[in-house]
Amino acid sequence: MADHDIIFRYFPDMNERQRAQVQALAGLYGEWNARINVISRRDIDNLYPAHILHSLAIAAFLGPLEPGTTFLDMGTGGGLPGIPLAIAYPDCRFHLIDRIGKKIRVATEIASALGLDNVTFQHGDIGECHKKYNYVVSRAVMALDALVPLIAKNVERGSCGANRYADGLVCLKGGDLSAEIAGTKRPAVEYGLQEFIPEPCFETKKLVYVPF
Repeated sequence: MADHDIIFRYFPDMNERQRAQVQALAGLYGEWNARINVISRRDIDNLYPAHILHSLAIAAFLGPLEPGTTFLDMGTGGGLPGIPLAIAYPDCRFHLIDRIGKKIRVATEIASALGLDNVTFQHGDIGECHKKYNYVVSRAVMALDALVPLIAKNVERGSCGANRYADGLVCLKGGDLSAEIAGTKRPAVEYGLQEFIPEPCFETKKLVYVPF
């Protein structure tokens, strides 16, 4: 079984273009990571389960979305989770922001090579992003109680349409989150990632949803 087949096991409805984009990720991240380290060296060989499928757990949680749904990927690094999500949701719009210029460059180049036309990029701090989005997503960027107040201004409220979940924050985390969740001062729902993608490598991984 090819490494990328694990993606299609959980997302069997991807069309030929999406499948080709997913298959191209290993070569693109491998090439760029050799030049600019955006994924740990020990993890690059484990790209599909540890990074791509992990990112797509957000799609497994959210389910189908209305065309035009917008996302902000805060602290995207080399484009995770934003780029895999942009592949999964070609009719949605994604804005990826990171403070480290070389990481945004990697994400921009990979998105361009994939032909993704639903992604924009910003080199800067979250304080410099003033637009609002249906969903803010992040992948182990910072403690939840610090993250929620930072992105509160960027979340649309009450505009999610027919989407299953109200506008809010969806982030991928790990470990004991009880203190972080208690400190958010907002309702937050914690899920074990294996509820959506029952892979052994996700045993300790979590997804947290904070509706606004």
